[in-house]
Amino acid sequence: MSATVVTPGEAVQAPEPESSSVNYLNVSHTLRSWLLTGDHKRIAVLYLISVSFFFFLGSIAASLVRIELMSPNGLMMESETYNKMFSAHGIIMIFFFLIPSIPAIFGNFLIPIMIGARDLAFPRLNLASWYMYMVAGVLVLTSFLMGGVESGWTFYTPYSSLTTSQVTLCLIGLFIMGFSSIATGLNFIVTIHKMRAPGMTWDRLPLFVWAHYATSIIIILGTPVVAITLLLVVMERLFDIGVFNPANGGDPVLFQHMFWFYSHPAVYIMVLPGMGVISEVISNFSQKRTFGYHMIAYSSLAIALLGFLVWGHHMFVAGQSMYQGVVFSLLSFVLAVPSAIKVFNWTATIYKGQVRLQTPMVYALGFLGLFLIGGLTGLYLACLATDVHLTATYFIVAHFHYVMVGGAMVAFLGALHYWWPKMFGRMYPDSWGKMSALLVFVGFNLTFFPQFVMGYMGMPRRYHYYYFAPEFQPYHIASTLGSSVLAVGLILPALYLTWSLKYGKKVGPNPWNARGLEWETASPPIPTNFEEIPIVEREAYDFDHGPIDDTWDEESPVRAHEVKR
Repeated sequence: MSATVVTPGEAVQAPEPESSSVNYLNVSHTLRSWLLTGDHKRIAVLYLISVSFFFFLGSIAASLVRIELMSPNGLMMESETYNKMFSAHGIIMIFFFLIPSIPAIFGNFLIPIMIGARDLAFPRLNLASWYMYMVAGVLVLTSFLMGGVESGWTFYTPYSSLTTSQVTLCLIGLFIMGFSSIATGLNFIVTIHKMRAPGMTWDRLPLFVWAHYATSIIIILGTPVVAITLLLVVMERLFDIGVFNPANGGDPVLFQHMFWFYSHPAVYIMVLPGMGVISEVISNFSQKRTFGYHMIAYSSLAIALLGFLVWGHHMFVAGQSMYQGVVFSLLSFVLAVPSAIKVFNWTATIYKGQVRLQTPMVYALGFLGLFLIGGLTGLYLACLATDVHLTATYFIVAHFHYVMVGGAMVAFLGALHYWWPKMFGRMYPDSWGKMSALLVFVGFNLTFFPQFVMGYMGMPRRYHYYYFAPEFQPYHIASTLGSSVLAVGLILPALYLTWSLKYGKKVGPNPWNARGLEWETASPPIPTNFEEIPIVEREAYDFDHGPIDDTWDEESPVRAHEVKR
């Protein structure tokens, strides 16, 4: 076999290591082998463990906030402690769960396999990105243990420049976290450009890969801006220079411009990978070609580029001119078009398909409903007239969570259930999976829909006490009860997925009868992903040639090249 393979796009495949019939989990069980690994699949598992840990911490903080808000006068926290708790929730969930979850876990695991590569382009950089993630996490958690941060996850100046809490240590941790994101995005871009298998043209890339390619563009262009912004806040705190603090001649609105220039595109860092997951799940569980494949692919790139032009809609009441506001408002409405294209095309893909309501598909349908509500309510915030009333209210909280949790987190759970058999070779109980998906959907709506009502009625967000408006208490109680249902829906997967690692039924390469190169190698995959370089001869999501043979033999995993795609 040739040591290199050249694709039609001049992509160069790295030299082939010796193939092995042993899956990547069983090569070595020593801790050292995992901590020094260059295997993208093992690094994905390391991320899975780390991200799950931070998700647990962020969920605990959210639960304490919801319990506290059941009473207009609070139950167990002082106002300063309450501020630190919701700040911890936001910082952990956004920077250590939502942003890295799908790319770091499933992007790491699947992109090389989906394009027929042996590994990512830079395996050592990939491992270094996980270590940077962990170092950042340790620094941020240390800042919480040393007194906490009460500035919120946005770190608005001049408060973050002047507060005596542990903002400096926390921002240093997030600065390092930015390098982890950049390393991952760079790795994905180079891998997709240079390591595609023969025949894997751009028109045949899975939509999951397209979504991560667009996400990586945002990461590379936007993350340096927010990293510099946070570093300037640290310098202002340490050296008392006047960048954002008006007392020293600085401009706090400048911070908002720099912060939101990244942080609105960051919404799509969190959501675009989830959209890629939904594209895969809907097509494969409808057993039908994706309707409008090219439109979905190019709409991901459109979102990546347009996302950098709308940051000002976060600042309609922050001092920018009315004319700027009009321009940002119009651009925000334009940005809704690519997302709408995806939703319409997903719906058309389901139409007249052979739909199978297994757990991943139930999560995908939940994503469609929740993301649709999140997107439509975003139009109210993109409109100048309504945003003036709704900004800084619980309407913002509800909208943000419908997009981020209803979108990104539900897509993450869908991805976890869809690719779990591929990652670990064992199946979970599908009935329990569907029950958890329904509990997540119902609990989520019970938690956050009342917050739309509170926001419309004028309840300010981030308020600890609301004894001045006790009429909001029933809505807060309903929201807290809904969060309990949501918690049960999230705890169940942790239990039955862990159970499945030992007791779950072993599965073959393609338990879902899906399409894609990842379903044509063993479950779990062998360390080299494929015994031979696959040759791609069909379009993505080609369901016109009947089912793929799912014969399973533990001693001789399926060879990808035997079924050409």
